[in-house]
Amino acid sequence: MVNSTCAQNNNKHMETKKDHSVEIIRYNLATGQQKDFEQAYTNAGKYLKASPYCLGYKIIHGKEEPNRYIVIIHWTSMEDHLNGFRKSADFMPFLSLVRPFYNNIDEMKHYENTTIEWTKE
Repeated sequence: MVNSTCAQNNNKHMETKKDHSVEIIRYNLATGQQKDFEQAYTNAGKYLKASPYCLGYKIIHGKEEPNRYIVIIHWTSMEDHLNGFRKSADFMPFLSLVRPFYNNIDEMKHYENTTIEWTKE
């Protein structure tokens, strides 16, 4: 019975995750920009946290290529990101903090989750 309940909870979690949009932003920074970049996103994070459209975010840093960063932002939907957050009062202060790094963007795209996922707990 416990296993069945666990499976149901996992399936419900997967359905919720599949419904939202994942924005991936890949950066290739110039040498010496890492500290400023991380500080900018630390400060900009408060606007993401305040947004009802943002479900969470994560920034990962390249080990082999330390100038590379990937920003992963989970949105309630692509529509909510583009027409909700980007038209909200939180967007311009967020943008002003991260704009200095826009010329370093290799990719900025929306993705959707699939049901193919596994995490060891």
